[in-house]
Amino acid sequence: MSRHPVKQILGRFGILLALGIEVVVFAVLSPFFFTAENLLNVTLQISISSIIAVGMTFVILTAGIDLSVGSLVAFVGIVATAALKVPHSFALGLAFCLVSGLLAGALSGFVASFFITRFRVTPFIVTLALMTILRGAAFALTDGRPVWELPDGFGAIASSRPAGIPVPTIIMLLVFAVAHVVLTRTRFGRYVYAVGGNAEAARLAGIETRSVITAVYVVCGMLSAVSGILLASRINSGQPNSGLMYELDVIAAVVVGGTSLFGGRGSVVGTFIGSLLIGILRNGLNLVNVGSYIQQIVVGVVILLAVMADQMQTR
Repeated sequence: MSRHPVKQILGRFGILLALGIEVVVFAVLSPFFFTAENLLNVTLQISISSIIAVGMTFVILTAGIDLSVGSLVAFVGIVATAALKVPHSFALGLAFCLVSGLLAGALSGFVASFFITRFRVTPFIVTLALMTILRGAAFALTDGRPVWELPDGFGAIASSRPAGIPVPTIIMLLVFAVAHVVLTRTRFGRYVYAVGGNAEAARLAGIETRSVITAVYVVCGMLSAVSGILLASRINSGQPNSGLMYELDVIAAVVVGGTSLFGGRGSVVGTFIGSLLIGILRNGLNLVNVGSYIQQIVVGVVILLAVMADQMQTR
């Protein structure tokens, strides 16, 4: 039996405990918090960043990082909406929009992984450069102006609510479910953890580490593209300045959810709880009329505490 059962319990269930306390506090402070509409609103608010966070979880599990996801959201939004404006039927245009957006996301992830695996450039530097390049490309393609006058059906995609549940929420839940199965029930998932735990040992065990790293960055790029298309649909336009600071929100959700920045430990279930914790925190602070500047401070403190907890658990 462990000599430190309290530490063991906190390490395993600490984030769930924090989420529970947060829910109880805001339910007491605001009568509007525990309404079905508000809870659905929370899931809608976190859906875009949470889908990216799934891809970021794959990347961070391999001890990598991707700072370009926010800029990629904007770039994909421009590419997808521009494809939608090419004269053709809406169905064909939507297919062209989705394919071009997903290809742009996959290509971005592949380019990042190419420099990381072939030239041994650290992920931080590669994705920092890519973040600047993609943001500049988004502004250059549109001359700094948004892509307007899109078909009405495009905006209806993200605003639809089948069975009362927002489409972005449904897509987010599906992405989390698929990712959980991939990481826990497939050989590829085991390879991801192995590469993050010890890349050299994984290579000596016969795992093609370069292929695994390439795959996780492509996955992250494609999920960022999904978010970029959904965001463009929500605002019914392609905005070159969209996705600003998304990378910080995404990394925060992953880290708060217990995924180690050193790789090899974490889960998408934890990322989902981390996204909920941050989303509910912001929603609750809004309901009790806490200013946006104070909210930034509170979220920053939560992230810092989560990283400290990760460091202590690693030691």
